[in-house]
Amino acid sequence: MRKVIALVLVLLLSLSTTAVFAQDEGIDCGTDEEVTITFVGDPVGTLPDAEQATIERFEELCPNITVERIDGPSSATDLLAQYLTAFEAESSDFDVIRVDVIWPGQLAEHLLDLKPYMPEEQYDAYLPSVITNDTVDGALVAAPLRIGFGLLYYRTDLLEKYGYEAPPATWDELAEMAQTIQDGEREEGNNEFWGYVWQGASYEGLTTNALEWQVSEGGGSIVSPEGEIQVYNDETIAAFERAAGWVDTISPPGVISYQEEDARAVWHAGNAAFMRNWPYAYTSTVESEAIDGNFEVAPLPAGASGTGAASLGGWHIGVSRYSANPEAAAAFAVYMTSMENMKEFSIDTSSPPAILALYDDADIQEAMPFASADIVEITTPRPSTVTAEDYNAVSTLYFTAVHSILTGEEDADVALELLELDLMELLGE
Repeated sequence: MRKVIALVLVLLLSLSTTAVFAQDEGIDCGTDEEVTITFVGDPVGTLPDAEQATIERFEELCPNITVERIDGPSSATDLLAQYLTAFEAESSDFDVIRVDVIWPGQLAEHLLDLKPYMPEEQYDAYLPSVITNDTVDGALVAAPLRIGFGLLYYRTDLLEKYGYEAPPATWDELAEMAQTIQDGEREEGNNEFWGYVWQGASYEGLTTNALEWQVSEGGGSIVSPEGEIQVYNDETIAAFERAAGWVDTISPPGVISYQEEDARAVWHAGNAAFMRNWPYAYTSTVESEAIDGNFEVAPLPAGASGTGAASLGGWHIGVSRYSANPEAAAAFAVYMTSMENMKEFSIDTSSPPAILALYDDADIQEAMPFASADIVEITTPRPSTVTAEDYNAVSTLYFTAVHSILTGEEDADVALELLELDLMELLGE
């Protein structure tokens, strides 16, 4: 009899320490208790509906878990401030949160490591750049839901008109093509036409543009994942000198004050041959009467490294370390960022997925014709994880130095040497 009791105890102990899977679906719900968790949602556009649909799918699989969606601020600055206030108090008000792509390093100490909760095949399916971005000291502190990346928009009718069969593969080709098309269009009377528009104002958007120039030239990535400062080198100097040469030649003189919508306005009016922008501009370009559907997108051109680069953007999902129900919260976060849910979420919101295999999916291609594996394979994370709470200061020093080169206030060699010294002082090297 004692042996039977012992066997039952062993079985009960085994059940209590084994993952709790939803019936027939293989989803680990984390707990079989009735619990309620909170999710800090995004109030913008179609995102609330897509998030609610995700919650309903999850609750069908794990009916013992109720997910209460609460709207977070639309402002990323306000949202981060709200998180930091709650985390400082070790509040359990937030269980699952959305995390800007540049926050994992800053929030890492307050977030759970999701990898122990995640199937290995799900982890392996993510883009490598996303894993690099979301991993802090070996812990996966966030998982991707939707991503963004730099794209090259180009006019198909103008390429054909001027005898080009394909978009530019290199920055030098882009400059040559942009100049030829610009000259031709102006000769025909459009004096407002420019070859290439991009984001050159002194702000975070310039960091994303300049990082693409630098990485594609082989100049490193501002600060490497190992913490090495990489700004003062011949490749980066060459990349920024080349970009400075675009100003007032193939790009408007005002491009040094352009943000995304400024560049898009010129493009949308049909007054540019090429534009660097994010995927959001695709839908509005379709609606442009001046362009009339005569456009495509391509990976950003390569520099001396032989490959292009596309700065990584997007929003990821994290779980608060102070959650009262961490297993249930992690289960929801893992489901939300799974291939199954990411496909539905991407289609509902026209947001590019972070799993490469989904770019071959017919439904994804129909919803987002711009979604290309060639583009996402060159995504490049900003050094926000390695620099953590110093990232905003790092980025500000970086885009200020690049802007001084673009405006001619400083030559590239001096500006980047000073930038390196400033970064060494900031990062304590």
